[in-house]
Amino acid sequence: MAEFLGKTVEEAIETGLKTLGIDKENAEITVIEEPSKGFLGFGSKPAKVEVSEKKSDGQRATAFLNGLLDLMNVNAKCNLGEEGEKVIIDIITDTSSSVIGYRGEVLDALQCLAGAVANTGRDDYRRVVVDCEGYREKREETLKSLAEKLAAKAVRTGRKVTLEPMNPYERRILHSTLSNSTEVKTQSEGKEPNRYVAIIPNNLKPYDKKYDDRRGGKGGYNKDRKDYGRGERRERTSAPRQPRPKTSGFGTFLGNSLKDGE
Repeated sequence: MAEFLGKTVEEAIETGLKTLGIDKENAEITVIEEPSKGFLGFGSKPAKVEVSEKKSDGQRATAFLNGLLDLMNVNAKCNLGEEGEKVIIDIITDTSSSVIGYRGEVLDALQCLAGAVANTGRDDYRRVVVDCEGYREKREETLKSLAEKLAAKAVRTGRKVTLEPMNPYERRILHSTLSNSTEVKTQSEGKEPNRYVAIIPNNLKPYDKKYDDRRGGKGGYNKDRKDYGRGERRERTSAPRQPRPKTSGFGTFLGNSLKDGE
């Protein structure tokens, strides 16, 4: 960004536009100082402005990421790879683990911030993808393979399979991978940021009630239990209480109260 002077603000801007060879619509202009006539011709000052070529959405996002990585003390450089329907920014660094993070969490955070910068002042949203050493493509292949394996497991066991929480982009990959399956269906469950994908087989088995039957029904009550009215006594079926073992009278008895012969 260069500074330009003129007798008026308009004159200073015009000088800057001609020098840079751009029109006003494609320029970023900042007025630094208004002109001053001074007193009796003394102390007069010209107008001062800063003029630079307006950056594209991708260029602004790339410059933002470079500044942010500097603040993070990460030795990295961001390159604007593509700027069409979506903006693709590639990060080149020797310490990729610090940029990618656990399962791409840091990279996702950088992408979210870059998307916010690129879409500032826009009416329609423009997608921004931030990548590092081809991580996005590798992660996508991993998720596709995982989706197919878990779908086969769901069909084999007849049970629903749920995956760990993922961001919307990764959940979309899972849904897309299994969208044409005739054996399973997928759906997102839970709430952000812990929303996850569930794979449900078409041969889903009904709920297994054996556990409840062993407990005598829901809540652990025996289905053969009889109701007794107030004042009625029911027959005692439990074993008689065993006598307490004798102790020396000092301290607490720590042995086993049930002997082998009892």
